[in-house]
Amino acid sequence: MHVIPLDRTALVRGRVALLLLFLLSGMAIGTWTARIPAIKQGLGLSDGQLSIGLLGIAAGAIAGMQVVGRLVDRYGSVRVMLPMAFAQSVVLILPAYMPNLVGLALALFAFGAVHGTLDVSMNANAVEVEQAMGRPIMSSFHAVFSIGGFLGAASGGLMAHAAFSPGVTFVAVAVVITVLAFWAARWALPLTAEPAPAGSGPAGGSNGMLLLLGVLAFCCMIGEGAAADWSSVYLLEDLGSSAGFAAAAYAAFSIMMTAGRLAGDRLAAWLGPVTLVRGCGVLAASGLGLALLIGHPIAGVIGFGCFGAGLSCIVPQVFSAAGRRNPARAGQALARVASLGYIGFLTGPVLIGGAAELFGLPRALAIPALLALLVALAAFALRTKPLTK
Repeated sequence: MHVIPLDRTALVRGRVALLLLFLLSGMAIGTWTARIPAIKQGLGLSDGQLSIGLLGIAAGAIAGMQVVGRLVDRYGSVRVMLPMAFAQSVVLILPAYMPNLVGLALALFAFGAVHGTLDVSMNANAVEVEQAMGRPIMSSFHAVFSIGGFLGAASGGLMAHAAFSPGVTFVAVAVVITVLAFWAARWALPLTAEPAPAGSGPAGGSNGMLLLLGVLAFCCMIGEGAAADWSSVYLLEDLGSSAGFAAAAYAAFSIMMTAGRLAGDRLAAWLGPVTLVRGCGVLAASGLGLALLIGHPIAGVIGFGCFGAGLSCIVPQVFSAAGRRNPARAGQALARVASLGYIGFLTGPVLIGGAAELFGLPRALAIPALLALLVALAAFALRTKPLTK
């Protein structure tokens, strides 16, 4: 793909449009997460039944990622991501009005399919805008996604506190998402799709390296999933902290991940993606590893903060490298890498839980630390042609 207008105003507007899409995508996820308890209570679901319903999101996201790559490569990222941005507001509302578990699972499948499709097409467009601007900007998009998740969760929490129903909450946030989508549609960078060379693979002959990038995303997102589900449990049950202090572990992880992504573009321009990811992997591994060895609640909070800072820049740089390996097939490359990463996020908590049953939670949490070290050792996979203006 190539960018039609290359003037600075168009590029800046294109970047802003993409930031808006990452923001609304994060808001949708954050809002849904905040109202899960109310949905569960309203339908009278057990924990097991809710888990079945939540599988709909995972199944939908993975299904969407299997088809979006070809759509992006054929029609262009803009023609895919903008309709999906508007669809995101619609599928956010659906779960609130489902009458039973089956309906909820179907609604969440639709939510996941739209979210997964939007995710890949946004990242493909981010690769294009980054290439057009000639400097690293991928981390800023992922930082805004994290900020959107926080805003969505905060909005959902406030509306829950005010006793608004999930339906009212989702409709209100859907209106905001629609406004952001209209703004993004006006400013999105016009792109035109060039047909991929006949017979070329999704990575332009480097399928092995693309698979390695997917493995790096998988390893990183196992850590993200593990931190989300097990950090507070570790501080509370293994280190004997209070419930309030235990929650600080994941808060530190999230805050430092967002901060790291806000600084990630400058670091990538300064250090280069290989050195940056190598350093991030070492920081994540050593931070969490030392915390587990010390075994004190304060060390645990600091360790998970370092873990979040370390993981923060890895996925954005991996996605950037995957999309730039062959711009004509960027959609399919990103879909493959993102699918592996998403599988890691889903299986991470389960993997840690199973290992905790066998070896105890502190030793189980050493797994994501070791995987972060593996990422550092395999950072050479991010070597691609340098960005040029």
